[in-house]
Amino acid sequence: MNAATTAPAYPVARPVNGSDARFSVGLALDVAAVLARHGYPPLREGADLLRMQQALFSLIYHGEDR
Repeated sequence: MNAATTAPAYPVARPVNGSDARFSVGLALDVAAVLARHGYPPLREGADLLRMQQALFSLIYHGEDR
């Protein structure tokens, strides 16, 4: 893959109806499990899960202005 000629895959457009079945609690928990396997602390409370979901949302989707 030639980075100079290939457009980045992320972020993607937000779903028109505001809902994307792929973006779920399960996705956030899966990512958290991968991070924990790599030595990062596991999620400990609801606030950790919320932050994980917010970070993933920011990574995956771009804002309305793009």
